[in-house]
Amino acid sequence: MTTFLMFGKYGAESVREITAERTRDAIALVESFGGKVKDMYALLGAYDLMFIVDLPGTQEAMKVSVKLSRSTGISFTSCPAMSVEHFDKMMAEE
Repeated sequence: MTTFLMFGKYGAESVREITAERTRDAIALVESFGGKVKDMYALLGAYDLMFIVDLPGTQEAMKVSVKLSRSTGISFTSCPAMSVEHFDKMMAEE
């Protein structure tokens, strides 16, 4: 599994449709691609939301990102991430 940070930005229409049900639907969508939502945050600043999700790979992350955008009107920027501990070990192998 790969961890992805998904940063979301509300559009004019999507901000009017904020509900706990839409959040549950987003979680179910991630799970339908073999993923798990580790955490979700509302933000102030350049982005309005951040999801931390585990997904099997990049293809699943792209599909989830596009499907979430289509179903919610929220645009997402998704980035793969790894722990600093894992990164340090990987760099030590160089």
